[in-house]
Amino acid sequence: MNKSIFYYKQLTATEVGNKGTHEIYIRMPNDFNSEDFFQAELESNNGVLEKKFKAKNLTKGHEDDDLIDLRFVHFAQSNNEKRIPSLGDLFKANGVQENDVVRLESRIKDGSPSFYITFLRPDEAQINPKSFCFSVINDNTQDICEHSKNQEEKCLQQIFYGAPGTSKSYTINRITRDKEVIRTTFHPDSDYSTFVGAYKPTTDMLPICNELGEPMKIGGTSLHKEQIVYKFVAQSFLQAYINAWKMWLDGTPQYLVIEEINRGNCAQIFGDLFQLLDRNDAGYSDYPITSDKDMQKQLCKAFDGINLPNEKVSEINSMYNGKSIAEKIFKGEVLLLPNNLYIWATMNTSDQSLFPIDSAFKRRWDWTYMPISDAGKGWAIEVNNKHYDWWNFVSKINDKIASTTSSEDKKLGYFFCKADKNKIIRSERFVGKVLFYLWNDVFKDYEFNNEIFNDEKDPEGQERKLTFDKFYKSEGHESKIVEEKVELFLKNLDVRIVSEVNKDSDNTDFDINEVDDKGNTDTSRYSINGIGSYGKCRAPFEAIKMFCSENPDLSSSDVVSRWLSLGVKIPNLIETEVQYKERTADSKDQKLADKSKIHILTDGTTVYVSNQFNPERIQDFVNKVNESDLGIHIEKIRE
Repeated sequence: MNKSIFYYKQLTATEVGNKGTHEIYIRMPNDFNSEDFFQAELESNNGVLEKKFKAKNLTKGHEDDDLIDLRFVHFAQSNNEKRIPSLGDLFKANGVQENDVVRLESRIKDGSPSFYITFLRPDEAQINPKSFCFSVINDNTQDICEHSKNQEEKCLQQIFYGAPGTSKSYTINRITRDKEVIRTTFHPDSDYSTFVGAYKPTTDMLPICNELGEPMKIGGTSLHKEQIVYKFVAQSFLQAYINAWKMWLDGTPQYLVIEEINRGNCAQIFGDLFQLLDRNDAGYSDYPITSDKDMQKQLCKAFDGINLPNEKVSEINSMYNGKSIAEKIFKGEVLLLPNNLYIWATMNTSDQSLFPIDSAFKRRWDWTYMPISDAGKGWAIEVNNKHYDWWNFVSKINDKIASTTSSEDKKLGYFFCKADKNKIIRSERFVGKVLFYLWNDVFKDYEFNNEIFNDEKDPEGQERKLTFDKFYKSEGHESKIVEEKVELFLKNLDVRIVSEVNKDSDNTDFDINEVDDKGNTDTSRYSINGIGSYGKCRAPFEAIKMFCSENPDLSSSDVVSRWLSLGVKIPNLIETEVQYKERTADSKDQKLADKSKIHILTDGTTVYVSNQFNPERIQDFVNKVNESDLGIHIEKIRE
């Protein structure tokens, strides 16, 4: 059996030398198992444990390079640090920068490892946490560079684990979409009988008997009625086991999927089945177990009529010193997992304390870590007529969770809270699902000391904290979300605003400055290239928005430069996100967010467009745009 072990690591400023360090290196995570990775013990060199090895560079453009001499060191006697040092020339040759991702891999074939190193840019690989590992069983180790669907299918027993919302169940569903699947969920009351099978009361049509126990008849017809009887009822494991052996000759895979495996007591639930989880290189249980009499009857009945060819009988028996195991399997006398029975499970890391899984049980599984990553859905949280970037929120709150709890267990995955069909997470859902989780499960033991929990100061200037009850206010017998408090929390976290909600139609808008200093209403409207009907504060935004759609290759800085070159007499007409944040970093203006509109370009960058226009400013803007070569013409269509 061949195996690949992958380690992913996002490089820090210190590792790449941006912090003035003399050494360029890769610092390995604490869970780096050197003996497993190198398939050898480390050698001692002046009190330092080390392993010298050669690696192939799989980075794009370097695939044909010679093997690289590398050295792994473990400072076991001092700070217990693990690192791969002296990488200055290698980093320079590959253009490695801070936040790039390094992937290390050992491909183990017949017990002999070969090593590979790959450098990936942040747009090629986004990982969270900063490092993680997984192993893959595969029949062919040639060209294994990705954790693919085929690799996943080779793992007979594996647990997909990670934070809530990291697509663990979805991944299993995707891989097994066209397969035979039996699914169960573990919970605190699960036991052997609910997983394997047991006698249960059920109903059946039985003959009606007289006092002597003789069947009663009317004429020649026996009388029957539905009566309660006890029968052996197979549960998920036994159902999957029977199906797998029935399909074994055809090689059809059978999947037994266990959701939330650590929410049940695995030792109690598996019982003596634990022994079957040791599989040999061919994928069969190394150690068959004897079935009890009740199960034997059930299996014998289920396998009735199955006749194996002699060569298949010999194939099975040859793995067990020639013993007549095959015959006993189909008589139900022994239990033995076939190589087409896949047992896969999911586990939320945040549930680890429910029922700890002992190390002996863990060793019998392959573990697939599901990292927290951007699913690219473009979801947004809608609060107070603004759309906040969901992935930006997930990334920032996870950083706070990690720094506060020093643990990965409580982090949120992308799908922790799902958006509606319009890609929007409404404030009610966000508070009820996400903020409730943060306040009641994550930060409750840490006294909410972080500044993200700061509320507005009281009248005396004293600091106050955002308590969960402040996100709601009562209206009669119902409660309503206090969106200002939700928005305050998002601003404390510095979550990026991606757009504002236009409550009106596409062709009209309510202008912030539509009433002048004398109380007169400004009803003037403008069209952009003959399209739309916009007020004086909306028209500039729509003009710039149209320009961007017609020039999709321009970056945000290019767009800003082109429009500022007009010389329009308005402060902060248009800014990049960096310029906007630098200007507003220390602002005390409570209405700051209302003074500009946000547009996202095709490359994902953002520009901020002012909507602070009076009659003189809008006229100056229109004149200079119409005199330019921007391809935009603005016309006043109504006074």
